[in-house]
Amino acid sequence: MIRRFSGLDATVLTFGFAFLYLPLVMLVVYSFNGSQLVAVWGGFSTRWYREIWQNTQLIDAMWTSIGVALASASLATVLGTLAALALVRHGRFTGRTLFTGMVYAPLVMPEVITGLALLLFFVSLDVGRGFWTVTLAHTSFTMSFVAVVVQSRLVAFDRSLEEAALDLGSPPVRTFFKVTLPLIAPSVGAGFLLALTLSLDDVVIASFTTGPGTSTLPIEIFNKARRGLSPEINALCTLMLAGVTALVIIASLVTKARSVDGKMLEV
Repeated sequence: MIRRFSGLDATVLTFGFAFLYLPLVMLVVYSFNGSQLVAVWGGFSTRWYREIWQNTQLIDAMWTSIGVALASASLATVLGTLAALALVRHGRFTGRTLFTGMVYAPLVMPEVITGLALLLFFVSLDVGRGFWTVTLAHTSFTMSFVAVVVQSRLVAFDRSLEEAALDLGSPPVRTFFKVTLPLIAPSVGAGFLLALTLSLDDVVIASFTTGPGTSTLPIEIFNKARRGLSPEINALCTLMLAGVTALVIIASLVTKARSVDGKMLEV
């Protein structure tokens, strides 16, 4: 029996989507506010988008965040994929329980504890905090998300394709790069985008592991928000929202194109 979509369902759904997306719409709208007061509409203006590019502090923080996100997401994708392969393909091995716990621990560990632990670790090694300490810190927790995403794909992977390649004389490494990796590429790409987003969004861990002269964009936005919001911050967040939306659309189109090609090959 199929349940009909009632008026109550429509109401709850409307309020739910409004709660999620109305603040984002307001953020975008007020980024075009000509007034310096965030809550007072002073007419349509693109003034704040122009002033963003004159704020060297924000621009430097933006490039730092992008560099950290790309570097940490790349490392996390490689390490997370290898961890997923170890968990799925190697069965029972000595220390598997400990290894599994270490892979999944950052998923449930409070960020404050992770950030403080990494700070004490870097201080004990007498390592100057900056770009690379933030990159390593982000890699340490984003690789867990990559491992979970890739592992879910490997569990449902048809290993007969690999066995066929091996039977035809392909070495294991070549089989991985020519057969396995292309088939799990959508999940690897999804893990990379998830790691990239988590790195761009992080404030807590970055604030513990960064040092003088190195500040990420979320930290700058958080510091400015504590001193009082301005339409300039609204414009910057709108640009970030547009960038993330573009990445999601591109990823969806690529995934859809790959699925269509796969169905055509099956036919």
